[in-house]
Amino acid sequence: MTPDLKYLAYTAILTASLWILYVVSQVVTNGFLQPVNYRDPAARPVPLWGKRADRAYLNAVEVFAPFAVLVIIAQLAGKADAMTAFWAAFFFWMRLAHAVVYWFAIPYVRTLAFTLGYVAVVGMFWEVIR
Repeated sequence: MTPDLKYLAYTAILTASLWILYVVSQVVTNGFLQPVNYRDPAARPVPLWGKRADRAYLNAVEVFAPFAVLVIIAQLAGKADAMTAFWAAFFFWMRLAHAVVYWFAIPYVRTLAFTLGYVAVVGMFWEVIR
């Protein structure tokens, strides 16, 4: 497996796992779901850290698709190389950093991590189209 695909897999499992803290915040705050919660899907109140965990998860889902598509295109087009591996690794680490600083409400660093993650997507795009 190429490094690009390995970091795509790492990013996939990270993205797929980010919901866990939100659910923990729900259970800690409101207890386990009751039958009425299945009939009424209205969100139950959670503390701010739970809301941040939910937003970090949703944001990760939103940015995963373009990254994944570009990694797959690089593989299929035979363009996977050291630079695409770098951008894939960089994207993963920026997404992990983004989630952590979002959870802990660290201002400015969250924006920086998000922006650098976008730079990684642009870098991967550049490698694919050149």
